[in-house]
Amino acid sequence: MMRDFDRTTPARGAPSVFPAVNIWQGDEAVAITAELPGVDAADIDISVKDNVLTLSGERKMPEVPEGARWHRSERGYGKFSRTIRLPFAATDEKVEARMANGVLRIVVGRPEEDKPKKIEIKAA
Repeated sequence: MMRDFDRTTPARGAPSVFPAVNIWQGDEAVAITAELPGVDAADIDISVKDNVLTLSGERKMPEVPEGARWHRSERGYGKFSRTIRLPFAATDEKVEARMANGVLRIVVGRPEEDKPKKIEIKAA
């Protein structure tokens, strides 16, 4: 059974992207969700400059009792950073972040001057 499990999991040292993110855009904002299980909100930094949002932080290794031995360690630990290019320039006062159940949700509001404007057609 363990041999089958080993064949379906990425090889040790294989590159993986952490945290996994989903990004979508509406008329009013861009929303980003990031999976951050085991990461305390106090260990996460979010910054925005122009049209780039940076999400960084650290997932700390759990404490193990003295003398205990690892049998398997597949979760990654340490510092991480993701840079996300936004479709518009943003300011920090238009960014809202909430964390629930290990998922971080960031909403970046679109500036008024960047929102699509409907042009009225006048009758001749």
